Amino acid sequence: MKTINIKDLQPGMFVVGVIKQAGHVRVKNQGWVRNEKGINNLINSGVLEVEIDPDKTLDQSQPETETVEEITEAPKQDPWHKSVPVEAELGHAVQMYEQAKQLQEKTFLDIKEGRKIDVADFKETASGFIDSVFRNQDALACIARIREKDGYLLEHSLNVSILMSIFAKHLGFERTLIEELATGALLHDIGKIKIPDEILQKPDKLSENEFAIMREHAKFSHDIVKDSGLGDIASEIAGFHHERLNGTGYPYAKQGEELSQYVRMISIVDVYDALTADRVYKVGMAPIKAFRKLKDGCPHEFDENLLNQFIHCIGMYPVGTLVKLKSHRVGIVAASNPDSPLQPVVKVFYNAKNMFHVEVRDIDLSDKRVDDELEAAVKPEEFGLDLIKFFRHSMLP
Repeated sequence: MKTINIKDLQPGMFVVGVIKQAGHVRVKNQGWVRNEKGINNLINSGVLEVEIDPDKTLDQSQPETETVEEITEAPKQDPWHKSVPVEAELGHAVQMYEQAKQLQEKTFLDIKEGRKIDVADFKETASGFIDSVFRNQDALACIARIREKDGYLLEHSLNVSILMSIFAKHLGFERTLIEELATGALLHDIGKIKIPDEILQKPDKLSENEFAIMREHAKFSHDIVKDSGLGDIASEIAGFHHERLNGTGYPYAKQGEELSQYVRMISIVDVYDALTADRVYKVGMAPIKAFRKLKDGCPHEFDENLLNQFIHCIGMYPVGTLVKLKSHRVGIVAASNPDSPLQPVVKVFYNAKNMFHVEVRDIDLSDKRVDDELEAAVKPEEFGLDLIKFFRHSMLP
C-alpha cells in the first residue's frame, strides 16, 4: 500500500481509501479511478491524500471490463439509526466498557515491564465499541458521561474512543476507517505511562517545568503506537491530538494543512471529554459550557465546521447528562432525539423542589401530551445524588 497526494492520482490506479481530506466525501467501494473526471470529483470534494494499491494499477491501453469498480460517493445513511432499544444495549455496553478498562490496566503494566502492546486486543475492543455504536449509540454515550472521579486516566481514553466512533459514524465514514480511529483514540494517551506519577497525579497546577515534561506524553504515545504497527492514522491521533490549527499546540507545533481531518476530530473530542470530566480536584463543565469554550477556540485552534458537526451528533444535552426540568423533576437524559435535540427522553427519579426521590419513569419531552421541558444541566452534588449508584440500580437491565 502507498499513500499519495491527490494531485499524483492517475487514471487506472486502485484506491483503497481516503487518508486526508478537508471535506466529508465517502468512498462507496475500494476501486479503480477510471478517468480524470473521477479524480476531479475527489479533489472538488476536499480529498487531499489517498491510499492506493500499486499492484492493482490497470494498464490503460487495455479496454475496460465490467469488473472495474469506480470511486463514487455512497448514498447517505441515517447516522441516527438504532437497531435495538437503549435498554437492550446498556448491559452489553457496560460489560465491554469494564473489559476495556481491564485491557488498559494490563497494557500500562506491559509497557512498564518493557512488553509491546497486544494490538489484536485493542482492535477487538474498538470493533466492539463500534458494533455497539451502530446498534444504539446512546448506550455507550451514557456510560461515557457517568464515571468515577478517580478513574480519569483509564476512562478518558475509553470515552474519547467512544465519542470518536460516534463522531465518525455521524460523518459517514466507512467501518474500517472508524476502527482505525477508535483504536488510535483508545491509545492516544498511552504515553502518559512514561510520565512520573508525581506529575501525572498532581492535584495542583503544574509548574512550567512539570508541564514541559507532561507534554512529552504525546511523543511517547506516537512512538508506542507507531512501533506497535497500528498504522499512520492511529499514530497521528496518538501523537498529534494536542496540536492546534494555528500552531500553538504541542509537541510538534504543527498547523493548518499539516493536520488531517482525523487529527482535527481527535483534538475536539479530547478537549471536550477533559472539560466535562469530574476529577478529584475539579468539577467538570456542563456540555453546553464545554461547547462554548471550544467555540471560543474557532477558527484559530479548532476546525469550526467539524466542531459544529460534533455538537450536532452529541447534542446540547448528551445522553447520560443529569438535567432539571421546568417541573422541578431531575433525571438523566436516556435517549437522544435528533429531530428535536432539546426534547430528548429523560429518565426522572427526583424532585428538586421537595428534595425527595420519585418513581423512576421515562418522559419523552417530544410527546405533545407532555407538558414539560428542559431547564438546565445540573450536577449530582447540588442534590446529594449518587448518579453512579442510580445508573447501576435503575438503568441497567
